[in-house]
Amino acid sequence: MNFKILVFLVTMVLMGNSEKKDVTQLYTIGDSTMATQASSKLPIGLAKHEDAQRPVVGLDNWFNHERNKAGQIYHYTWTDTLNSGFSQLGDVFKAKGAILKTIAQAPIPAVLGDLDVYIIVDPDTTSENPHPNYITGPDISSIKNWVSKGGVLLLLANDGPNCEFTHLNQLAGTFGFHFVPITLNPVTNHQWEMGAETNLPNHSLFKGVKKIYLKEVSPILLSKNAKPILKDGKNILMAETTYGKGKVLAIGDPWLYNEYIGNSRLPKSFENMKAAHNLVDYLLSETKP
Repeated sequence: MNFKILVFLVTMVLMGNSEKKDVTQLYTIGDSTMATQASSKLPIGLAKHEDAQRPVVGLDNWFNHERNKAGQIYHYTWTDTLNSGFSQLGDVFKAKGAILKTIAQAPIPAVLGDLDVYIIVDPDTTSENPHPNYITGPDISSIKNWVSKGGVLLLLANDGPNCEFTHLNQLAGTFGFHFVPITLNPVTNHQWEMGAETNLPNHSLFKGVKKIYLKEVSPILLSKNAKPILKDGKNILMAETTYGKGKVLAIGDPWLYNEYIGNSRLPKSFENMKAAHNLVDYLLSETKP
């Protein structure tokens, strides 16, 4: 028997029920194969029961599907640990009990049926992917039906030249959002305050937060029942709506990727990491048991 698995099993015996989820989660972060092997040694039904209580968060890698010069998938993915990735945001989700999935195919009903939260970020332009997977009518129907039954959808656009807006807006329009393909909050070099937002509303996304960094963002026009969350002057940067039994949150930027989620680059006055925890709490709180 592998020594690490043996240690894991002994730990599970010694620890109380309330801590089992955290131990499994730790091994999932480090080695998903090991977690699967170890879970198979648990009493019958326990491993499945533990997972059944954990929300599943799917990050799209179909509409956003970029490769680096080495041919590797990167840019706004769970596994990208460089500045361009979402690995640190993924860690926040995992720390709060979520299971992460990468959705590298079209969002058909069978795929969405396994998710509690679905994140679509920065769909590809032809400059990013010579053969992009555009959001189609059937995709919109599947997503709309999934949200109406209780799914939680997060739409993260980007600024003017860096996002495919035409098809994204066909989806967003279903829920009363329209991303405008321009650039707000441009930042020059390290003039961080150019991307500062301090007029934060009384909303759970900004609980205990005084200042965030949000640069090069597209504004959002609203219709139907969509409501603004964050405004900069007359421009809406974040918005939300309820659709059927589900929830949709729209933000005009990928926002909390590794480069700007913490303070490795940003001055300590920016509280993006605290906002990231609030965002995750917001999304998970909207999931249906």
